[in-house]
Amino acid sequence: MSTIAVPVMDESLKIARNAGHTPFFAIFEVGGGVFKTISLKEIRENPKMKGHACNESDHVGRHVCDHDKNDLEHIKAHDTMAEAIKDCDFLMVKMACKNTANSMASFGIKLKKYNGNQTHADKALGEISATI
Repeated sequence: MSTIAVPVMDESLKIARNAGHTPFFAIFEVGGGVFKTISLKEIRENPKMKGHACNESDHVGRHVCDHDKNDLEHIKAHDTMAEAIKDCDFLMVKMACKNTANSMASFGIKLKKYNGNQTHADKALGEISATI
């Protein structure tokens, strides 16, 4: 059984394209052998985005993180995000900046890239579950 966090906009489970700016994470368990089972466990708020407005336009196009490796405040914000999902094995991403990737790695969370066209977390997980 693996646990995977998926960045979502809200309870509709619509995928947030930018993992570092997602308002919520949908936490799923993926288990089984050839025939995978996928079950939603909970939805968690992303502490990095608490108090920040987030809308669809934040998740369009390519995000380039303009913070450097010495911006400790920005790195700490990413670490709070990783800590919120530290019990997960994976974070599914469509987009993620280097700070998100580094924070996840420091907590032992592997990034699982999703390049498909599904817009809802459960359907996207269905497409990649064989590789988890």
